[in-house]
Amino acid sequence: MNYKYRLALAAVVVTTITACSSGTDSRRQAAQDFNYLNTPSLESWTLPAGAQPFSNTNYAIPQQVYKGEVGTKVDIRPPLQVLELIPGVTSAIDQQGVTLFMPSSNDLMKIWRVTQKLITDNNVGIIKQSADRIDTDWVSWTNDDEDTKISSRYTIEKTPNINSYRITLTDWRENGDVKPVSTDNKRRYSILMTNLVMSKYDNMAREQARLAAAEQLKNIPVVMGTDRSGLPIIIARASYEDMWERLPAMLQQLGFTIEDRNRSQGLIEVKYRQPDDAFWTQLGTKPMNLTNDKYRILVGDLGNRTSLNITDNEGKPVTVSVLDSIAPVFGAAFAK
Repeated sequence: MNYKYRLALAAVVVTTITACSSGTDSRRQAAQDFNYLNTPSLESWTLPAGAQPFSNTNYAIPQQVYKGEVGTKVDIRPPLQVLELIPGVTSAIDQQGVTLFMPSSNDLMKIWRVTQKLITDNNVGIIKQSADRIDTDWVSWTNDDEDTKISSRYTIEKTPNINSYRITLTDWRENGDVKPVSTDNKRRYSILMTNLVMSKYDNMAREQARLAAAEQLKNIPVVMGTDRSGLPIIIARASYEDMWERLPAMLQQLGFTIEDRNRSQGLIEVKYRQPDDAFWTQLGTKPMNLTNDKYRILVGDLGNRTSLNITDNEGKPVTVSVLDSIAPVFGAAFAK
């Protein structure tokens, strides 16, 4: 069975110019007139009788044949570039496709697995496959800046001995008809496919980093300590940045309602309502010695650690016994 992979290109992949197109013209094509195509050919200058000849080479046009499209065939879209989403990767673009040079064999295997997942998740047809090469079936592109239905086939291969990864556009189809592919289209759609793989790689890497960070935050030791003045405080062995992001959600789970936050001051204003007995049984700790009231939580940056102190509605620090009851609860909540 042949599959088609309809790719909805997002802004992360390609940006097009809309100012040069009208409601009926494609953004690929200029909306101005093409009267310049009717410009008469240059003629040799004939000197008037008695005039002295004069020449200046500053504006001389070289006599040669220039290759390129004219009129409606000119593609006004800006050229694409390979997105630099993988640290340490370098890219090379030629007339056939795009080559990525990965920093390590591990990175090469990661992008290869990402490619396989992208193909599988989107039912991309495969004509032939080996350990180091994949030949895809037709990939259908949905682009607002094209006035025809575009499909293309690709060869995707890796070379482990040099840690390279290459995408080559092999076949081209417009409105269902197979046609020779231009150099510009081969370049553009090879880069588009490369950027989709790079974007998928980046998204998966970000998700893995997020999960790893969340897992790390589950194991935050929370203990009692003292500040420079010798006053009791709660100390969490996590950075201020991590704690500031994670703390509000944890507080809400414990019965606190966030009423205000000020990051520059490290201040969180809360209102507390103690959960029922079943909550504490499930958490596995004793209840905190806090009454249902408003409190202020002071968050301090200690480098790789964070201090937490709590004042009551009148601005007075809670007692040591109250802090002693809070510390194990915070630790258990972070583990959840």
